[in-house]
Amino acid sequence: MFPGISIPPEGFHSFEAGQPWAVKVPGNPAPIAVGITTMSSTEALKAGLRGKALRILHYYRDMLWDSADARYVPNEGFFEDIVVEDPNFVSTSQSPDSAEGTPEVTHESEDAAVDSSDTADPGIHNEATEEITDGINELKLPEDKSAEQAPDEKEHQTLTTEEIDSLLDKCLLQALYTSIKEKDLPMPGSTLWSNHILPCRPPGVTLDIKKSSHKKLSQWLQSKSSSGLISAKEDKYKKEVILLGINRKHPDYMAFKPEKRVQEPVEQEKSVAESSVTKQLEVAEIYKPSSHVKPIFMAVEADMEKYYSALEASDVVFRYVEKENLVKPTDKAKVILDVTLCDALYKGAIKKGSAYPTEIHKKDLGSTLLNRMQVHHKVTRGTQEVIRKGAIRTIQIMTERRQGNKKMTRLSGLECFLMDPDSLASELQKKFACSTTTAELPGKKGQYEVLVQGGVIDDLAKHLVDHYGVPKRYIEVYDKTKR
Repeated sequence: MFPGISIPPEGFHSFEAGQPWAVKVPGNPAPIAVGITTMSSTEALKAGLRGKALRILHYYRDMLWDSADARYVPNEGFFEDIVVEDPNFVSTSQSPDSAEGTPEVTHESEDAAVDSSDTADPGIHNEATEEITDGINELKLPEDKSAEQAPDEKEHQTLTTEEIDSLLDKCLLQALYTSIKEKDLPMPGSTLWSNHILPCRPPGVTLDIKKSSHKKLSQWLQSKSSSGLISAKEDKYKKEVILLGINRKHPDYMAFKPEKRVQEPVEQEKSVAESSVTKQLEVAEIYKPSSHVKPIFMAVEADMEKYYSALEASDVVFRYVEKENLVKPTDKAKVILDVTLCDALYKGAIKKGSAYPTEIHKKDLGSTLLNRMQVHHKVTRGTQEVIRKGAIRTIQIMTERRQGNKKMTRLSGLECFLMDPDSLASELQKKFACSTTTAELPGKKGQYEVLVQGGVIDDLAKHLVDHYGVPKRYIEVYDKTKR
């Protein structure tokens, strides 16, 4: 089921409906099941990542397995990992608390898909669940030096129950300090485990809740709730524990010192690809002379085809004032309006029957002239430069709820800032470890929006400011999930 899939840091890779995939457990390269996707990544995103992800065709220790002669068929190069939360894949009704580990769903070639009947008795599947999951660790591929177990994993296997309990508490405190914000609450226990607890474990360590003294995720969270560190309650409808609040004044929380994560070195090819993206963005309003102000510009021999900044346009009109000696002798702060200047500033803007002004304050002269010129905007990033008519449109970020109470964030208006929606969608997929897609805006040909799974409205706005240099005044946010 899609709610049981945890997206890896590199993002949720795109796929089509009917593609064969394999299920694996981290730390074991041997697949434990083969199935086909029920929908494409685009359809899954539009559905709010709800519903069935895979239709299982063949699994470890089923009748097809028993009928085989145990020959090893290599499948290197066919897998593309996606983590799911529940290894009990033969029984979709089980709670996430019963998971012994974190299996992976991996993409497999067409030749690797095995046809099998879906009409088997569900009761047989349920009875076999415990036997199958208990034997997953025994499933092995032929020995290969390249697939030898990492030293860290060997060391982790010797951890005692007390050491695992201590590691769980440490990972929880690290997550509470570094990644869980108040706006993320309430949070399902499965999300807390996959998106926050597991990423806080030491590199190469497999954290298994069933090897702890608590045995189940729900029991562990309830024990932390009883100690007062967190506030948690079981959702009887969803049959899982929900994290409701965090007691940041708890002694354990206050005494804990979070570890500083060492930032991974950026790959060279990424820095090259992103060098043009991260160049400073410059946005400026510019003005082109209109027929109204043409006599003024012609009088001082200013270029009518040139684009002017607000300061440059003001300079033109003051040059005209100086040339015609229009500064009021008795009040140097005011300018006398001759026929040419008066028509340039007010012709067609004064209601019939109203008198035209005869003078204007110097501080109002520049802004009045700009109102009579054609507004354009110029966007520059590195060597790229685009000039478009009209005022620049803002980027709009909107979060709304989809079916299944899932949040979806929409991002539009990127084209004005020289940002490619497809490239940004791919980047956000990796940054937020979530599904993304692009879609053309209805009735707006050539304009696209980026759809991002989850409520990332604040983080997304900050990313646009910090990484792309978009000024805050050009970003509008709408959170439709708040009542």
